[in-house]
Amino acid sequence: MIKKLLFQNQAKKQLFIASIGIFLGVLFLMLSLHYWVKINEIGEGSDVLGTNTLIIQKKVTNVSSLNLSRTDFSISEINKIKEEPCIKEIAPIRSNNFNIELQTSDPLVPYFRSDIFIQSLDKKFIDIKINEWKWNEQQNYVPMIMPREFLLMLNTFMSASGIPQVSDDLAKKIKFQFKVKNGNKERKFNVKIVGFTNEVSSILVPISFMEFASQNYGNNDDQKITQIVIQGKEGQFGLVEKLLIQRGLEPKKSQMIVGRLKSVVETLFLIILIISLVALFVSSLVLIQYLELIVTKNSYNIQTLIRIGFDYKVLIKLFVNYLVMFFGIISFLGVLTFAFLKILIDNLFLKGGLYLDSRFTGLNFILLVVVFIVFTIISNKSAKKEILKHYQ
Repeated sequence: MIKKLLFQNQAKKQLFIASIGIFLGVLFLMLSLHYWVKINEIGEGSDVLGTNTLIIQKKVTNVSSLNLSRTDFSISEINKIKEEPCIKEIAPIRSNNFNIELQTSDPLVPYFRSDIFIQSLDKKFIDIKINEWKWNEQQNYVPMIMPREFLLMLNTFMSASGIPQVSDDLAKKIKFQFKVKNGNKERKFNVKIVGFTNEVSSILVPISFMEFASQNYGNNDDQKITQIVIQGKEGQFGLVEKLLIQRGLEPKKSQMIVGRLKSVVETLFLIILIISLVALFVSSLVLIQYLELIVTKNSYNIQTLIRIGFDYKVLIKLFVNYLVMFFGIISFLGVLTFAFLKILIDNLFLKGGLYLDSRFTGLNFILLVVVFIVFTIISNKSAKKEILKHYQ
């Protein structure tokens, strides 16, 4: 009865405008945050390099082919790149200056041997468990990260030998050995695969092993730094790309394509996310103003109810519940629409050759709950303020 007294015959135009704003705000909030997170996850877990990490080298030109220009990096060049605002971390990549072979030592796998090229990266650039990425002379094995191309070559060899090909997990269980030598001096080390990479063309080993082998089996040649690894700051991929072009540097093409895609799409969804939050904020203000308008129009009824002994707290609760329920229903419709559109958008991404994890992102639901709680608190304070004007 009291609800009919307070809420009937109220102008619905302002409420309708607020409902559209809330619906669109919730819908685009869910879509933008969900796909912003999913785009960010592209490549995670599929490679050992950390996020925003690029391996770069100098472009080879006709001039450098004639030995008229250098293709290696000096320490001063590395330091200058490090000073750039868009660069978070930078370090040289060390390569072997000794002869090394990789061979199988597993009775379940046919004998396989190949001369190889190894490199080492600082562990801060590698997205792998730290306790797996270390080595000392007392350790039973040398951990290595294998290029996926090398695994494909190994599978081709095994297939030609009439042996079933192996998956990543099975490959990690195969026993390998390094044979390091310098003239008549040689030594074998047990090796274990701890990860695979699509971004590096050489086998990666810990720096401690590289230093040990260089000191004991190196050919005393100066090690030139022909590649460096850089980590750009979050959201500044465009500046990193511009820097590389200006300095005549180039990363692996696939790294640039993925990085550029992530940068553009992340920025787009981030802008939509900000617009969605603004739309929700403005719509919430419209609802609060609608609440104040209802209270003002019902000032006589509210004063009468309070004078006959009606608890003002119950009136506050009635108004707050009315707004919160309205906000909740419109938000629920927005979430349902998001779930429907998500299926369509996922299919569009899949047809375009971009596979995204189809699971829902918990972060957008958490943010929506936070928005709902904040709206409830503000509505409660606003209703209390307006009602108390008539109570006092």
